[in-house]
Amino acid sequence: MPELPEVELFRRYFNATALHQSIDRTQVLAPSLLVDASPQGLGRALKRNRFQSTSRHGKYLFAQLDTGKCLVLHFGMSGRLDYGKRDRGPPEYTRFSVRFESGYQLDYVAPRKLGRIALTDSPEAWVAQRQLGPDALAIGEEEFVHLAGGRRAGVKSWLMDQQSIAGIGNEYSDEILFHAGMHPQRKLTELRKSDFGRLFKKMRAVLQTAIDSDVDAEQLPRAFLLPHRHRDGRCPGCDVRLETVKVAGRTAWFCPKCQQR
Repeated sequence: MPELPEVELFRRYFNATALHQSIDRTQVLAPSLLVDASPQGLGRALKRNRFQSTSRHGKYLFAQLDTGKCLVLHFGMSGRLDYGKRDRGPPEYTRFSVRFESGYQLDYVAPRKLGRIALTDSPEAWVAQRQLGPDALAIGEEEFVHLAGGRRAGVKSWLMDQQSIAGIGNEYSDEILFHAGMHPQRKLTELRKSDFGRLFKKMRAVLQTAIDSDVDAEQLPRAFLLPHRHRDGRCPGCDVRLETVKVAGRTAWFCPKCQQR
């Protein structure tokens, strides 16, 4: 699933390809992905206008139009963006296309149809309506510790809770906990202040490193867990075979030696 680092790269890709171009028309191939919008209404809102800027909150990408409206994109389990000449034809699994007068188009590709497409007058209002927590890269350490106060959840479940902190999913919560040396089933109530400080620093470092590495397994540091999260995978630190456990219905990967309960 695209998490904060992937969506940040999508945002930068959007900036590099689709800004400041006059929109000729749109095509919605999967109306079920629209939230409080119709294909016709979305088309009218975008036609003859231009995207001026983008922003991101957690896993949501916002593209600001010159009218003040914002296109909202959520990428679900497998979504991505693809930009190219219109005459090439859309990529397979394209669900939504923005066609520009330049002859190019931006395609929203989602094989599993689990994303979301919408319009909003305000990204802040959209975030508030969905009760999303602060973005994981915009939060400070003091607020991070405050959000965990009084919670009895497991640390992995809490990191993945979008209403606590927005942007972290199953894969990056595993990576963060691996670098923090914490078992995924450890409870927040078991953590000391120093543990929260370490967790916060590792969260920021992991997410930023993933972005700087273009979320490419071959460019990630050798000490990262992500390339080893598979059957027979071994810890990049101690070479012990990785284990899995179910947390909040998701499969958590961890090193039984480096992340003891």
